[in-house]
Amino acid sequence: MPHLLAYVLIGLFGLFSFSVESAEAAGTSDESSETEAGAPAYAAAKAAVDAKDFATALPLLEALTAAEPQNADAWNLLGFSNRKIGHLDIAAVAYTKALTINPGHLGALEYQGEMYLEMGEIDKARANLDRLVGLCGSCEEQADLAEALEKAGS
Repeated sequence: MPHLLAYVLIGLFGLFSFSVESAEAAGTSDESSETEAGAPAYAAAKAAVDAKDFATALPLLEALTAAEPQNADAWNLLGFSNRKIGHLDIAAVAYTKALTINPGHLGALEYQGEMYLEMGEIDKARANLDRLVGLCGSCEEQADLAEALEKAGS
């Protein structure tokens, strides 16, 4: 990992950034998020995720979660990125961490539910859907997870 120092420095730079630009993270539209979404380290990681460049996103997100261990949005994107490349065990840990920090994190609940579907754990996916209904009623994350359950025939 020769570039690890660079990623750590990027994460630390993000800590000291005073940027106030707003950008919404994929699947993190809950209003209780504390991420300063305009922070350069987070913005770079999110851009890589949005471009489906998980090889670039993962080290950025690992550095970001190390620098900001209470950043639920970063943990959520770390879980998402790992899930998309098939590392479900690592994704599960990241989603759990995001939900420990912010139990009402809508994006993490949706993505964790989708992960449960991939693992064949339909009851857990339904439980996440029920939590989303309780938190937001009929929001984008709830609709996406409901659609995924329907597509899975559950």
